[in-house]
Amino acid sequence: MRPTPADPEAWNAYLAEGNATQARKRVSADVLLRDEQGRVLLVKPTYKPGWDLPGGMAEANESPDDAARRELKEELGLDVTLHGLLVVDWVPPHGPWDDQLAFIFDGGVLSADRISALSPSDDELGDLHFFTVGHAADALGLRLRHRFQRSLMALTCAIPEFLHDGTPMGWSRLS
Repeated sequence: MRPTPADPEAWNAYLAEGNATQARKRVSADVLLRDEQGRVLLVKPTYKPGWDLPGGMAEANESPDDAARRELKEELGLDVTLHGLLVVDWVPPHGPWDDQLAFIFDGGVLSADRISALSPSDDELGDLHFFTVGHAADALGLRLRHRFQRSLMALTCAIPEFLHDGTPMGWSRLS
C-alpha cells in the first residue's frame, strides 16, 4: 500500500525514493553583457578551446540565475543585476556529456568605468574581450553561436526563447 501524507515519515520516504530515480539535468547559466557601443563580452576559458560567454555551470540545487551571478563574481569580480531571461536551450547528450539545460540571461550594458576594472579573477579564465556582434558570433563554437544569435533576437524582441540544441521550436514567436 502506498503511504499518504497522513503518515509524514512514510510519505517523505516514499517521495525521496521517487526523487532518487528521476533524471538530473546539468545546468549552465551564461550572461550577455554589452558595452556602450553594443559590443559583447566574451571570455577565454583556460580549460577548453575557444571563446565563451561569461558564466558557467550551476552547482547542485543552485538556481540558474544565482549560478550566473556567482560565476561572474568568481571569474570576473563582477556583481551584476540580471535584466531577464533571453534563452533556454535543451542540449542533447553529446560526447561524454548527458543532456543539459543552457540558460542565457541579459546582464545589461556595462559602463566604461566597470569595464576598465574587468579582469579575470581566477585561473579558469585566460582573457576577456569585447567583440562586435558579428565577430563574437564568429568566435563562438557552433552550438553556442546558435544560442547566442537567438539571445540577441530575444533581447531585441523582449521575448525569451526555448531552443532544442540551438534550434527554435516551430511554435517560437521569434521565428
